[in-house]
Amino acid sequence: MTHHSTDAVESPYAWLRLAAAVALMTIGGAGMYTVVVVLPSIQSEFQIARAGASFPFTATMLGFAAGGLLMGRLVDRYGVMRPVLAGALMQCVGFGVAAHAGSALQFALAQGLLIGMLGASATFSPLLADISHWFSRRRGIAVAICASGNYLGGALWPPITQHLVAAYGWRSTYEMIGLACTACMLPIALLLRRPAPVAPAGSAAAGLGGSRALPSELSPATLQVLLCVAGVACCVAMSMPQVHLVALCGDLGFGPARGAEMLSLMLACGIISRLASGFVADRIGGLRTLLIGSTMQGVALLLFLPADGLVSLYVVSALFGLFQGGIVPSYAIIIREYFPAAEAGTRVAMVVTATLLGMALGGWMSGAIYDYTGNYTGAFLNGTGWNLLNVGIVVFMLMRLPPRGSRLVHAAI
Repeated sequence: MTHHSTDAVESPYAWLRLAAAVALMTIGGAGMYTVVVVLPSIQSEFQIARAGASFPFTATMLGFAAGGLLMGRLVDRYGVMRPVLAGALMQCVGFGVAAHAGSALQFALAQGLLIGMLGASATFSPLLADISHWFSRRRGIAVAICASGNYLGGALWPPITQHLVAAYGWRSTYEMIGLACTACMLPIALLLRRPAPVAPAGSAAAGLGGSRALPSELSPATLQVLLCVAGVACCVAMSMPQVHLVALCGDLGFGPARGAEMLSLMLACGIISRLASGFVADRIGGLRTLLIGSTMQGVALLLFLPADGLVSLYVVSALFGLFQGGIVPSYAIIIREYFPAAEAGTRVAMVVTATLLGMALGGWMSGAIYDYTGNYTGAFLNGTGWNLLNVGIVVFMLMRLPPRGSRLVHAAI
């Protein structure tokens, strides 16, 4: 839903809106990161295998993915405020239901349906798509700043959750987090009530996402599919450390608290990476930025293989965050470069959904490989293979990319 003119683009209000989006994404990401920290508690309480304990995270990502598609369409039609308000309320309900789960399945359903699908999904791809309308020259850095809210949440929630779990148990922790999230998100969401700006009717900017031509020999449908497959592949790789780092530290005798600290460090470094990638994308484009991030992520995954000491794990965790933080925002920038602005909510949601499916698949797959082999070596190698697939797809698209500055050529799917 868009009514205002382009006078609002990159205005003081646009920056205020960006700050609100970062806050909402930070708070709304609680459901993604608390479940990782309580993984050992869930495994112990319900007496299940590592793959089974990983399933609530997988359910969260699947719900997040499905909800993202729904929320993207709602944002294109009604604006972003209503979906975010609904998501804030469902976060509270979801955490409350999960806190009283009587089985691992009930916990997973609460995570997937309530927290992931109807709650947290409103605070990622809808906010990325919305903020892309409010910036033009600085769109890359604006989207990167917005996406950093998710990693800021990843830096804050693991230590907070670990502290609360140690003091009050995981069930009381879930109740407290659910109430706190909703109380903070509702007033912030009201700052987003102004509709997104659009260019004057008939201008080039009104219908198109940027000035680049579509890669030769690639239709819009083909490009969308390639981006989605690439999103799955990169996030299968990305999920291995993010989902299993806490459990890995427990296996090595360092304890879950150290793992939570490493996860927090990883995602804090990811903020730096996301901001840097935004500056880079404004200069070389989203596809090239994606290639750099994906290649570096593969290197970081391989560095985990020899790391089995406390110091080395801290170092590699920080490097992994620095290397891969800019990957997901790059997809949103690519969408805005090659597709009409009016389709941003739906198309960004489709690609982000693919990345979440990759996170879900990778989180479960790594747990299953661990159960089969008794260690995480195979899981890291599996992630590296998926990362190579992502790099191959991006190189394939870049080989068909016309010179920078070519006019965008768009045809409906």
